[in-house]
Amino acid sequence: MRRNAVLFVAISLLSGFGSSAMSLVAGIWILDLTGSPSLAALAGLCVYAPTLAGPWLGGLLDRVPCRPLMVATNLLLAAALLSLFAVRSPAQTWLIFCVSTAYGISYVLLDAGESALLPSALPPGELGDVNGWRSSAQEGMKLIAPLAGAGLYAWRGGPAVAALSAAMPVLVAVLYAALRLRSAPVIAGPPRERGVRAGLAVLAGTPLLRSTVTLAAVAIAMSGFATAAQFQVVTADLGLAATFLGVLLSAQGAGSIVAGLVAGRVIARRGVVFVGVAGAALFAAGLLARCLPWWPALVVGAVIGGIGLPWTLIAAVTAVQTHTPRAMLGRVSATANTAMFGPIAVATPLGAAAVHLGARPALLIGAAGCLAAAIVVARRRIPSREPCHGSAAEPDVAAEPDLTAGLTTGPDLTAGPGRAAEPAR
Repeated sequence: MRRNAVLFVAISLLSGFGSSAMSLVAGIWILDLTGSPSLAALAGLCVYAPTLAGPWLGGLLDRVPCRPLMVATNLLLAAALLSLFAVRSPAQTWLIFCVSTAYGISYVLLDAGESALLPSALPPGELGDVNGWRSSAQEGMKLIAPLAGAGLYAWRGGPAVAALSAAMPVLVAVLYAALRLRSAPVIAGPPRERGVRAGLAVLAGTPLLRSTVTLAAVAIAMSGFATAAQFQVVTADLGLAATFLGVLLSAQGAGSIVAGLVAGRVIARRGVVFVGVAGAALFAAGLLARCLPWWPALVVGAVIGGIGLPWTLIAAVTAVQTHTPRAMLGRVSATANTAMFGPIAVATPLGAAAVHLGARPALLIGAAGCLAAAIVVARRRIPSREPCHGSAAEPDVAAEPDLTAGLTTGPDLTAGPGRAAEPAR
């Protein structure tokens, strides 16, 4: 199993490098082609819009072999990235939006598939630590990938970045194929529910899941709302080159490394609700720091936000994995992803419109939204309980077969420790 853990971290390093480099360059590329910060910010909308189909894709993932699907998804993503060689003028900008959408679809499929199948690759006691390591590895690529992507873009242009990014999912597909998986345990439990409503029912009916997923949804939505404002602050208000965004993403990556390394320990001591609340408050502080008319403040804000935003996400997905029956993990995980990332599809264009009134008001609205959500959840006392019967974090028991049993399938990016969450303090 130690071999699998190493492979998982390598997968996170490679996928994090490719996606971080291309996500920044996509915005810069559109900005250079069109001169519009709003259009540049809308590239992020294409990435997150496919999460709206998460519940339906999650239902599919509960019924098909996931590792072959993840391998195929990565190879198709590589092919889509190579299509960017055709971009030569503003008339081909639509191709960049299409590739951003392809990234979004791949995120939905891979995240949900991995969340459902990590328990077949690692013992329950290792889930929390590996989750933190993988989060640090993937987010930590923001220290290298944005600078590398922006530098390569400035030197050789967008197609060179597309070629580099296309190599990453090919290598990831190879690593998926190299995983050694044990048979999924069979779980006793109630009759399996089907359809999209099953995943929604689990999320809505469990206070712990509802609170942590809501915190993550608000923080992620506000990050999208503030995207155009950050472009505006860097390029218009401070008069810096657009490539300075690479510095900010690298600073955010530094914060994310710290966040991933300590998240598992903090969850073990204080619970997922505490981590989610703290993460939302830290992300709000990062947005407030970016309101200051001084570039070092932007860097500090990026570091703080790099700690806070991953904490809200790690807390939510850990809660999902430790409090969801294994047979429903695909649906519930994909539905949670839709709940967390879907609102950004609305928040991003709203932020792109709001930036015409000024960058700082948009940043203040984002900070206020995160703080309000953190205060509401912190004032509630969420019951602490052990992982639900039949959850992914529970040791092997006997009875009804899981929908994913017998599938030789892949890993999880977001597994959490198999213990009860504690109420926020």
